[in-house]
This record gives sequence, structure tokens and C-alpha cells, in this order.
Amino acid sequence: MGNLRLALLISGGGTTAQRIIQACRSGELQEIVPVCVIASGSDVDGIAKAHALRVPTKCLRPNILKDERKLAAALIELCGTFAVDIIGQYGWLPKTPIAVIRAYQNRMINQHPGPLDPGRPDFGGKGMYGLRVHAARLLFARTVHLDFWTEATAQRVDAEFDKGTVLRRRKVEIFPDDDPISLQERVLPVEHDVQIEALRDFAKGQVEELSRSEPLIPPNLYGELEQAKKTACLLFPSG
Repeated sequence: MGNLRLALLISGGGTTAQRIIQACRSGELQEIVPVCVIASGSDVDGIAKAHALRVPTKCLRPNILKDERKLAAALIELCGTFAVDIIGQYGWLPKTPIAVIRAYQNRMINQHPGPLDPGRPDFGGKGMYGLRVHAARLLFARTVHLDFWTEATAQRVDAEFDKGTVLRRRKVEIFPDDDPISLQERVLPVEHDVQIEALRDFAKGQVEELSRSEPLIPPNLYGELEQAKKTACLLFPSG
């Protein structure tokens, strides 16, 4: 298929973007070329990592982020300038405009730190990111005394938060003494590996879509799930 030119969208520490760029440079991830990092603001911590790796970095202004049409135009223009083939969202928090999703149909990957079950209740959705996801998963597992594991996920980007089809996932055990921070620290390197594997699938033209034969959350536990997610948002108001 030839080399795929990758744009990496970030809103936080940029550790996944850093790991992917390093994997491309070392030969661990072949036929993927990181051509730009796009940050949702000039105060994003991951910008320094991109600069250190000498990847062109663009920061979006607040007035663009608040306007869907301006955001769509800015992303499409930037990706066109760098001749981008594929887009990865790595800790990207803004809602991606539908115009961008259509322009890069089936060529956008999203990173999520918890188990997803698109089309059914799960640990995704608006406001579910960062430590909130890990807190919700811990609260749920300990409330219902089931599923003492979590999952790192790579999925397609969808017009709704975390509703895209799952492409890669890997389980991580929950330990009895885990808290959201310790769980996040243990899951993060697995997230990195999962995102690299997803990009490798694209490079090889071997992308597979995954689904669950049984619902992640049984209907009788929907209430416990929603309570866990609400409590997690209260515990971590900044994510």
C-alpha cells in the first residue's frame, strides 16, 4: 500500500503520540510516517514532546475549537497541507466534526482507555475520558462484584463520542488494591501497544472490526453503570 502519512491529534500529555512516533522512527511500526501533530490549544503538554521529536506541530486557537465549521475547516486544511492519509486521535477531547469524519471515512482511529460496546451501554460517551474511565470501571466492578478487568481500545472515529466500531482491544487485570491512578498507569502502556497494532493493521490493509457476542453490561446492571460513571465524573471533575 505504500507509506501512510499520519496526523496525530492530541489534547493532553501526548505520551501515546510520542510512543507512536518513536515506534515509526525505530522501525517497530513500518509504513506509517508521522507528518504532523495537531494540538487542541497552545497549552497542551504533549506539544513539547512533539517538538523534541521534531514533528511539525500546529496549535488550534480557542475561537476555532468552539465553532464546528471553523474546526472542520481548520482540520481539513491542515491535513490537506501535510497530505495526510490517516488520522489518529490520542487523548483528543474536542468532538470531531462530521465533515472531517466524512473526508477521512474509515481512516480515523480513536484511543479510549476503557471497555467499549458500541451501540450498547459501556464506559464511553460524553465526558468519559482519562481518570474518569478508570474510576468508573473500578466502581462498577466493585459494586457488582464482577468483571475485575478493564480494556485498552482502538476504534473508528464516529460522530458521537466513543460510538465507532472497535478495531483493537486488550484486557488488563484489575488488582484488589488498585485505585484510578494506579490502574491508569498500568493500562497506559497497553494503550500504546494497542494503538500501534491498529496502525500496523492499516499499513498492512488488514483492519478487522470487532464486536461482542454478549453485551458488556447486562440490562439489569444499567443503573449501576450510570451511577459509577456519574460518581467518577464527580471524583475527577477535570478528567
